[in-house]
Amino acid sequence: MLLPWSLLLLPTVLATRPAKRFYDTHDYYVLEHNPDGGASLAEAALALGVEVVEQAGHLADHWLVRVEKPSLGARSEESDAILETYERLRRATPNIDRRSANLAASMPFLQRQVLRQRVKRAPPPVKPPPEPSLAQTVADKMGIVDPLFTHQWHLVNDFPESSPEHSMNVAPAWEELGLTGRGIISSLVDDGLDYTSEDLKDNFDAWDSYDFNDHENLPYPKLGDDHHGTRCAGQIAAVRNTVCGVGIAYNSKVAGVRILSGPISDADEAASLNYGMHNVSIYSCSWGPPDNGKSMEAPGYLIKKAIVNGINNGRNGLGSIFVFASGNGASHGDHCNADGYTNSIYSVTVSAIDYKGLHPYYSEPCAANMIVAYSSGSGKSIVTTDKGENSCASTHGGTSAAAPNAVGVFALALEARPDLSWRDIQYLCILTARQINKDDPDWEPTALPDRMYSYKFGFGALDAYEYLKAAQTWQLVKPQVWFHSPTIQLNNGTMASLEQYSGGTLITQEGITSVMTVTSDQASAANLDKLEHINVKVWIDHTRRGDVEVEITSPSGIRSVLGTKRDSDAAKTGFPGWTFMSVKHWGEDPVGDWVIRVSDQGTEGHNGSFLGWNMIFWGSAIDASKATALFEVPHDEDDVALPPHETPRPSPTATVATTTKQHAKPTEHLPSDHVSAPGQTPTPGNDDIALSSAAPSASGTPTASSVPTADEGWFSDMSNLVKNQAWFFVALGAVVIFGAATAFFFWRRARARRLSEYASLPVGDDLPMSGLGGARLSSGGATRTKELYDAFGEVSDDEDDDDADEQTRLNAGGGRGYHDDPRRGSATRLNEAQYRDEPELGQRGSGATSPEGATHSDGSWEHAA
Repeated sequence: MLLPWSLLLLPTVLATRPAKRFYDTHDYYVLEHNPDGGASLAEAALALGVEVVEQAGHLADHWLVRVEKPSLGARSEESDAILETYERLRRATPNIDRRSANLAASMPFLQRQVLRQRVKRAPPPVKPPPEPSLAQTVADKMGIVDPLFTHQWHLVNDFPESSPEHSMNVAPAWEELGLTGRGIISSLVDDGLDYTSEDLKDNFDAWDSYDFNDHENLPYPKLGDDHHGTRCAGQIAAVRNTVCGVGIAYNSKVAGVRILSGPISDADEAASLNYGMHNVSIYSCSWGPPDNGKSMEAPGYLIKKAIVNGINNGRNGLGSIFVFASGNGASHGDHCNADGYTNSIYSVTVSAIDYKGLHPYYSEPCAANMIVAYSSGSGKSIVTTDKGENSCASTHGGTSAAAPNAVGVFALALEARPDLSWRDIQYLCILTARQINKDDPDWEPTALPDRMYSYKFGFGALDAYEYLKAAQTWQLVKPQVWFHSPTIQLNNGTMASLEQYSGGTLITQEGITSVMTVTSDQASAANLDKLEHINVKVWIDHTRRGDVEVEITSPSGIRSVLGTKRDSDAAKTGFPGWTFMSVKHWGEDPVGDWVIRVSDQGTEGHNGSFLGWNMIFWGSAIDASKATALFEVPHDEDDVALPPHETPRPSPTATVATTTKQHAKPTEHLPSDHVSAPGQTPTPGNDDIALSSAAPSASGTPTASSVPTADEGWFSDMSNLVKNQAWFFVALGAVVIFGAATAFFFWRRARARRLSEYASLPVGDDLPMSGLGGARLSSGGATRTKELYDAFGEVSDDEDDDDADEQTRLNAGGGRGYHDDPRRGSATRLNEAQYRDEPELGQRGSGATSPEGATHSDGSWEHAA
C-alpha cells in the first residue's frame, strides 16, 4: 500500500510549528490512535475519510485530523458524517467484520473540535474609593465607634432600596439640638433588664427597679427567654461604647420592672405601673392580651386606678407617660380597639412600619392608634442590645420594638422640655407626625388642618427631629375636661347582671343607627372647647361577637370605625358595656348629632340586639381657671349594668370641670416568621380588617333609629329628684321599712336556730356556721351556711354550691397563694399565666372572653420579641 504523501512528511511536520487552522473551510477532530490495535494511523484516517494534520500538542498517539466542510446544501445541524462513521466502526462485530474490528480497536477516542471563547481574567478596573455611607458619616462626625451602629437602620437608613426618611431621624437631634436624654428615666415594664450588660450597666437605675415576679429588688432576667425587656431597653438607652449599637436617648437612664416572667396579681400589676412614678417619666409597655383575634380584655379596677394615679400624680402632677405597643395580631384579624389597654385615652398607642415605610403584616390597625414607629418587616429587623455582658440582637421586632423607639424620642423631648404634660406629649405626636405612603387609600381627612388619619398609620410616622423642634417652642395645652353623656337605651334594652340581656333592637346586616345630640349649652357647661379623645360604650347582645361591626360618625361627618368583623371571635357574650376609643376626632367641635351604627356581618344562624350606648367627650378647657377637679376612677367602674349604676360624679359644669384620665394597657405577640415576612404593600386598611371604607353621611336615613330626648338618659333628672323633699321622705320611709323587715328576719332566724339545736343530726355530723362563704363538707353531705347571703336573696343555693365546690378545689392543694382570686373561679386564675415571646396558641388573656363565651380568662398575656 502506498502511503499518502503527507504521512511521508510527518517527521518534518512534527519538527515545525503547529499548522495553521482553517475552521471556516474545515472541521477538525482529535483522534486517539492505538498502535497495537491492528490498524495503522493511515488506515484509520482512510477509514474515517479524514486528513491527518499533526500531533495534538504533546499528547502521544493523539492526532489532529480534518475534513472539508460539506456544501451548504448538504449540511445538517444534527448529523456529523465523521462521527457517524466512527460509531459504525465501533459497533462492528469481530467475528463478522475483522477489519472493522481492528479499526475500532485502533481508535479508542474521537472528538470534534468546537471553538470556545475564553474570558480574560484581567485585573478589575481601578475604582475610586467609595463614598462613606450616611450612617458612617454620622458615626465619624460624632465619634461613635459602636460596631453595629451602621446596621441600626432605624437610626440612620442607608439601604438603597429604601429612603433615608424611613428612620427615626434622631441624628439631627443629637448633632444640631444636642439632645441625648440626659436626666430622664424610662421604666421597662417587661420580663427583666440585664443590668450587667456593658451596653446598659452605666445607664441602669436600680432605685426605681423591682422584680414583681420573684419579689426581689433587682429585675435580672432569669428565664431562658427573658431577653425582651433588655432588647427594648437597648433601643432607648444603650450607651456609646464598643459593644453593639446605641440607644436613641443614649444618656438617659432605664429602670426595669419585671412582671412578664410568671403569674402576677392585679395588685402587683397596678404597683408596677406606678413604681418609681415620682422619678420615672415614661413607662414602656410592649405586652398585652393575646393578639389572636378572639379575645377582648380590659384592665381591672386596681389597674385602672394605678394608671389614673400615674396621670394625676406622676412627674409632680404633669402625668406619667404610658407608651403601649398596638399589638401584633393583624394577621389573625385582630385590632387594637378590642384591647381595653391600648384603647385608653392615657396611652400613646404605637403601631409599626418597616424600613421601606410599609405596613407590616402583623401590626394591628384601629381608631386608637396615635402614631407609628419603625420596626421589623420586609426582611429587616431591629439591631439592639441582648441579654449577656456583650451580647447583641439582630432579630428584634414587632410593635414590641416600635414602642421603645417612641419612648426614646419622648425621653429626648423631656430633656428639652421637662414641663411637658402627658397630653402635651400626645399633641406633639399628632401635630408633627409625618404622613407616609400618601397614596394609600386608608388616609382620611380630620378636623385638624393638614392632618390626615389612617387606622394603620395613625397620624403618621414619629419623626424625632420634627418632634423635638416643635417641643422646644411648644405652648402648653390647657387642662383637660370631660363630658359624660346620658345613656341611650334602645327598645328598653337592659342588662341587669353580666351578660343577662333583655330588650334592644335586632341588628341587621344593613345596620341599626342611633343618634345622640350634643348641644352647645352642654359643651359650654362642661367647659369643653375642642375634642381630643372620645369613648363610646356599647351594650350589644350577640351569639357570635365577631360578626358585629361598630362605627361612630361625628356632626362634621368624620367617621371612626370602632369595631370590625373578627372571623376568629366566636364568643357568645356580645359587648356587655365594652368601651371603644378613637383619636380620629381630635380638634373637632363636639356640638351636633353623633350617629352610631351597629351592623351584623352575619354568620348564618347567629344574630343579636343593640341595647344601648353612651359617650364620654374628652378635650381641652375653655377656661383653664375653672378646670380644677381631677378625675378619679369610680368604685362602680367595673359594673357594666344597663342602665348604669353610676357613682355620683362631679357635674360637668364650668365651675367643676375636671382634668381627666382613663386607663391604658398592653398588646403584643409576634408570629415566629416576622423577621423574614415582607411588609405589606399599602392597601385600604387591612385584608382582615376593613377600616378604610368611605364614611357615610350622618344625615342618611337609618334602617332603625333611636333619637333621644333630653330625659331619655337613665340619670338625666337625678339632680331634680335629690332636690325634691317628697323624694327625701319616701327614701327615709323605705329605709325604716327595710330595717324593720331585716330585724324581723333575724329574729325568725335566731328562733329557728334555737329550735334546731334540739333536732336530731346524723352521728358525727357538724353544722359549721359561716358568714359569707363555705365549702361542702365531705362527710354527711351537709353544707356550710350562708345566712347573710340567704337573708337578702343574693345567692341561690345552686350558686352557693358552685362556690363551695370551687373553694374546695382551691384549697385542696395545700392552701391558696397570694395571687389566687377565688371570686373569679377557676377560669380566671391569672397566676397560671405565662408570658413568652412566641406567638399565642389559643391562649386567652385575663378577663378575655373565650370563643365559647366564657367571660373570664384562663390564659395569659403575651408579649412580642
